[in-house]
Amino acid sequence: MKKSPAIKIGIVAGEASGDLLGAGLMSELRKRLSAVSFEGIGGPLMQAQGCRSLFPMEQLSIIGLEAVGKYPEINSLRNTLADHFLKNPPDLFIGVDVPDFNLVLEEKLKSAGILTMHYVSPTVWAWRGYRIHRIKRAVDHMLTLFPFEASFYRRHHVPVTFVGHPLADQIEEKYDVGALRRQLHLPSNGKLVALLPGSRFSELRRHADLFVKTAQWLHRRHPDMHFVVPFVSAKTREVFEHALYRHGAWFLPLTIVTHHSREAMAASDIVLLASGTATLEAALLKKPMVVTYKVSWLSYLLITPFLHVDLYALPNILAGRALVPEFIQSKAVPETLGKAVELYISQPDKAKSVRKALAEIHHTLRRKANRGAADAVINLLKSRKRSKTI
Repeated sequence: MKKSPAIKIGIVAGEASGDLLGAGLMSELRKRLSAVSFEGIGGPLMQAQGCRSLFPMEQLSIIGLEAVGKYPEINSLRNTLADHFLKNPPDLFIGVDVPDFNLVLEEKLKSAGILTMHYVSPTVWAWRGYRIHRIKRAVDHMLTLFPFEASFYRRHHVPVTFVGHPLADQIEEKYDVGALRRQLHLPSNGKLVALLPGSRFSELRRHADLFVKTAQWLHRRHPDMHFVVPFVSAKTREVFEHALYRHGAWFLPLTIVTHHSREAMAASDIVLLASGTATLEAALLKKPMVVTYKVSWLSYLLITPFLHVDLYALPNILAGRALVPEFIQSKAVPETLGKAVELYISQPDKAKSVRKALAEIHHTLRRKANRGAADAVINLLKSRKRSKTI
């Protein structure tokens, strides 16, 4: 019997979150395809699934001004990758997130007749909408994590599949709050508020003082309230601790933990956090939350003309309404944030209705994302094979 030729897939991820998504997709594809190989750029999880990483993923894991400074280096890397894939064409190229890098690469490959897919939609629906033109040129098929993104692409005639979010598959619908409090050595009684001022240094520098002052405001009114603050590293923890000392807040009933942000949120009654991916995790944990964010005024003035949304927090975008309070820029002050946290305590019915709506969001996003993404890949490969046969 003639053996089926191996399917070659090019794949590039640039951050830990993309490495996780890419590895999940690769794992499913390896189960479903008898012979498949992967090469491109991936982190430890993708490499464990058999990805031959041509460059270290860390070379793409840069943001902001650092990325601008390293543009020549990144552009050179992208050109080298493009040359490699043009000389050794894969059956399909998959760009996982990092759109500023991957979309340019995908456009080059697609123009040469290589099939392309992009996994994780850029926030084109929220700002810089003009990017849809490049996406249409670059992508044969888009995979989205959220349903409203798929609707956006259908309106713009871009082939798309909504696969759901792997986090929604991973996070259980029910969990033991008491056990989590014991695990983190947190008080078993009383209100517990999780504070997540951000995981990046730039975010922490903007938010640390605001979160400390908000905790002080709440403590004055609720002396029995306890706070838990999780951090991704000892260095980010230091930034927050310096803010505690700056404001003489060492007396706060506060527990700092490292590497346990999900457990800290799950153990809490209410979460106060910076807008970002953590808001999705808090939503999937069904936690009433208050969302805030501050950027420099120059950044805000530069970004504002390109925004197309009135709501910024992901739970609100997913709900299609102002489900949880969000306070951006000048509205982000301690008293305002404190009162919003306090409202969940004084109005338990409000907290209950938020939890119910977040449970519905969890149900919507829980779709076995890795399997759905693998289905879309296989269907795209089959459609290309059929069109070549025809």
